[in-house]
Amino acid sequence: MGRVGRRIQVVDEIAPETAAAVVDLIERAARTDGQPAVSEQGRLQLRGGRRPGVRHVLVYAPGAEAEELVAYGQLEDTDPVEAPAAELVVHPGHRGRGHGRALGGELLEQSGRRLRVWAHGGHPAARHLAQTLGLTMFRELRQMRRPLTDLELPEPVFPEGVSVRTFQPGTDDAAWLEVNAEAFAHHPEQGALTQRDLDDRKAEAWFDSKGFFLAEKEGRLVGFHWTKVHADEGLGEVYVLGVRPGAQGGGLGKALTSIGLRHLAAEGLPTAMLYVDADNAAAVSVYERMGFATHETDLMYRSET
Repeated sequence: MGRVGRRIQVVDEIAPETAAAVVDLIERAARTDGQPAVSEQGRLQLRGGRRPGVRHVLVYAPGAEAEELVAYGQLEDTDPVEAPAAELVVHPGHRGRGHGRALGGELLEQSGRRLRVWAHGGHPAARHLAQTLGLTMFRELRQMRRPLTDLELPEPVFPEGVSVRTFQPGTDDAAWLEVNAEAFAHHPEQGALTQRDLDDRKAEAWFDSKGFFLAEKEGRLVGFHWTKVHADEGLGEVYVLGVRPGAQGGGLGKALTSIGLRHLAAEGLPTAMLYVDADNAAAVSVYERMGFATHETDLMYRSET
């Protein structure tokens, strides 16, 4: 519990009506902040009942007629090695009243004081809260963008024996999950995706298998480029790009990037975006040579325990 007048509730499963209130809170905050404080994965985990390793922290305060949801935090403890990861958001109309600090303190307690926290966009208020909670910045995720108008990329050249086709929902699920896990074995957030996670994304309005490219060699998937369209923002995204470890180094990743960007340009989108870790110098360099430049950054903080 927080101070008098504030109530903090921690649940493993969030009711549909509460989930709707959380989504509304996230959207209201995004209109103020310029981007959602809770990631796509976090928003998907609001739906469909209990998720292993996921807890929801709800902060309520007295309103004019009834109690109001003023802040929300999500804690995901699914990585066997890394500390639990959290995201949090405070309603724009209820900021500056200590709700963020109380929520952050509860997330710390729930994690056993082993915590990683995302600050999407790296806003000063988020940095200040992290410092207040005694957290240290240790990861920088860049969002990079490039124009797609008058796109001039060389014709994709694939390694010998490699062919490209589009994803077939249901038929390709297991093979894609396998190659994704291998390609992102070093990246727990992406590499640990399950069939349920894939199904969640396939059910989204933005999903389009025509923009999900698979590279095959001798009947085996060796890489992929899954694109995504943010129609309201006029953005195409290099959503996930992966190459099986044994197929790296032959130009497959660059060719897959090119074929995806060409697809997004053909869809009439003016701009492409992608996310890449700032310390992945090789990938940053490749994307810069392809015309991408840093647009904004997400920061992750962690406790020192």
